[in-house]
Amino acid sequence: MIGRSIAFRIADSLIRKMAAFDAPVLIEGETGTGKELAARAIHYCGARAGKPFVPVNCGALPDALIENELFGHRRGAFTDAREDKPGLVELARGGTLFLDEIDTLTPKGQVTLLRFLQDHQFRPLGGRREEQADVRIITAANRSLERQVAAEAFRQDLFYRLNLLHLTLPPLRERQGDIALLAEHFVLAAAKRYGKAPLPFHPETLAWFERYRWPGNIRELENTVSRAFLLADGKDIQLHAPPLQVAPAAAPALPLNFRQAKSRAIADFESRFLGNLMEHAKGNVSAAARLSGTERRHLGRLLKKHGTSKP
Repeated sequence: MIGRSIAFRIADSLIRKMAAFDAPVLIEGETGTGKELAARAIHYCGARAGKPFVPVNCGALPDALIENELFGHRRGAFTDAREDKPGLVELARGGTLFLDEIDTLTPKGQVTLLRFLQDHQFRPLGGRREEQADVRIITAANRSLERQVAAEAFRQDLFYRLNLLHLTLPPLRERQGDIALLAEHFVLAAAKRYGKAPLPFHPETLAWFERYRWPGNIRELENTVSRAFLLADGKDIQLHAPPLQVAPAAAPALPLNFRQAKSRAIADFESRFLGNLMEHAKGNVSAAARLSGTERRHLGRLLKKHGTSKP
């Protein structure tokens, strides 16, 4: 795990603390923030490091097969069961079972998992006796499980079982200073993998890397950097900034009348437009006026009004 930002150091400190205790962990964060990497760090920094780490995507567990996938079966349990097959719980014995995208688990799957977590006992399909599981459970979710519980889409009792220790991973846009470190790491990794000499980044490319919001987080950064590096022809890696992202406007806390709503909408539009315009003009007001077909003095007043003078 790579980073030096305050947000990263806080998460890293929590990971090290959680690794010391053999308790369930719930990891939440946006897609691409590195939840499985954090789960592996908790496992490999803890007492179970020498045992298996078994990841499973809960969205890929169909209701009809969930007990078979988790607990396995014994020979003769059903028509095609010609031999014993261990489930994921047995494969992770002594180690960690990582349940990714736990928020996609079906109601039946939630009941099955809750029953197992109550005493860590399970019975393989066709088995005659209960078996004790020696496994640590770490789960991850892209959406807030607490909100899922409030919406009655996730069992509250299961949520409390999983949420003994809680870790929220910060999105990449909140990790100031980490983007350049990660980008350089991905270049070196791609250079080693594909046998190409590493290249530095053009300063302007690194500059918009820091400004961009990275909705896909680290996964998007890795994909972007690897592609640009492999296709680069010059002495450095140059990428153009994508179109300015516009975040959806938050709903007003109090109802607005028509005139207030119109004024706010116009102000929001002007602010976003000017930011995008100055981005393309690289901070040059005269160039921005030419691009927008606006008289320079009028554009200057708008920029001063919205505090927009630089990209």
